[in-house]
Amino acid sequence: MQEITREDVNILVQLQKAETETVRIESFLKKIENEKIGVEKELVTFRTALEEHKNALSQSETLCRETEAEIQMLGERVVRSNEKLRQVKTNKEYQALQREVDDNRKRKESLENSFMQILETKEANEAIVAEREAELAQLSEKIRADQAEIDKKGEDDRALLEQYRKQREEIGKNLDPSLYRQFNQISDASGGLAVVQVKERLCRGCFMSIPHQLYIEVQRCNSLILCPQCNRILYYAEPEENTVKAE
Repeated sequence: MQEITREDVNILVQLQKAETETVRIESFLKKIENEKIGVEKELVTFRTALEEHKNALSQSETLCRETEAEIQMLGERVVRSNEKLRQVKTNKEYQALQREVDDNRKRKESLENSFMQILETKEANEAIVAEREAELAQLSEKIRADQAEIDKKGEDDRALLEQYRKQREEIGKNLDPSLYRQFNQISDASGGLAVVQVKERLCRGCFMSIPHQLYIEVQRCNSLILCPQCNRILYYAEPEENTVKAE
């Protein structure tokens, strides 16, 4: 076992306090950052839906223009064919032109009937796009306000985080480098809780019972003792001393 002193234990306890606050604040800042990402995703989803409605409107506008152009073209053909009808001299020519006139007229009438539906679809798409654009403006304003509030929530904690990181670094300088490395390894593996009190023979990290002889060794405070269950550094504190417990 690695030999340590009561002073080492006290430093480890102080280091754990700084580590606990560092992990707490980092977790909180990560949470609010995820909140920002969440509200931004909401905005992206809404914009994507709006683009789909705009594409539908663009398609209906194109179809509307094409249908109008074809109706006009067919109307002009009917007019020209009727003029030719007055000039033909044979029955065969008359019948051919008459079929052409009838075909163009039927096609024109069919397009005129469907054009009303196309126009209704276009107007409906225009209304949807206008409504969604207004909603997007409101949502964008709300999200900007939400993100500003989220940023404000994290301002003080970001400053505190920097303080605790510096404090942690300064405290660590007072430990043997190998002990400091071990603390960091255990902290990384244990979610930021590397040093825990043993109270009433219970590890306050995993709440497993500590063997009697090991408990005595922890109380002596002259060697580094790890919990057999959770592998955290154990220490004993007299009742009046401050303690570090798992949250």
